[in-house]
Amino acid sequence: MPRAVVVVTGASSGIGRAAAIRLSQDFAKVVLVARSRGELEAAADQVRAGGAEPLVVAADLSRPDAAELVMGQTLAKFSQIDALLNIAGAVPGIDLFQMTDAQWAAGAELKLHAARRLTLQSWDALKASKGAVVFMAGIAAEVPTTGAAAVGVINAAIVALAKAFADKGRQDDVQVNSVSPGAVMTGRRMSMISQWASAHHVDIEAAKKTLLEKSGIARYGTPEDIAELMSFLVSPAARWITGTQIRIDGGEVRTI
Repeated sequence: MPRAVVVVTGASSGIGRAAAIRLSQDFAKVVLVARSRGELEAAADQVRAGGAEPLVVAADLSRPDAAELVMGQTLAKFSQIDALLNIAGAVPGIDLFQMTDAQWAAGAELKLHAARRLTLQSWDALKASKGAVVFMAGIAAEVPTTGAAAVGVINAAIVALAKAFADKGRQDDVQVNSVSPGAVMTGRRMSMISQWASAHHVDIEAAKKTLLEKSGIARYGTPEDIAELMSFLVSPAARWITGTQIRIDGGEVRTI
């Protein structure tokens, strides 16, 4: 029997969209959250085809009032929340010595603070349903670089935030984990590869091959790879997994 209600942020594209579509197999109702209503409606059609009832909530999650709006609409429509996937947020990959305060703040607002506010707003409902939360971080939390300093710093903060929520979750019977993907082929990664190709005067395919070889992995990940892991983490089978950061990177990070 499908579980009831899952909220997925960043559901208009990439990993968020793949997760929403995958979870339509497991949940009766899927709430899709992102800025772009048009892209959300297209994803909602795929969720509907998967057998779940979608609810589209178009919101700029970097706004302090967005979390209350999202959870208010969700609870007004469906009366409960069983799982929350905090996937929204793309931190600029800008050099540490070039990134401005405004860019730091914008990256943190969308990826870190929006996830914090959404989790706080949904906590009572998750407590009532003995639900689950997944935060999206990334392997840059473990391997920060000058060229993408904010990505690493904010991802590391997300891992710590998930641990803090998990500490409370042990008392309230809410399961909380974070996922750190590696090189997943999304639109954002293609944009990064295109920039690298332009800077090094090579074509896109050559850039993809070179960067893949540098990472030491056999292939790029897909959004569906990450969606499968997230589906497991909010399933009954994963109930004893909490307070954990799970890396999914094709073996790129070789440290223990």
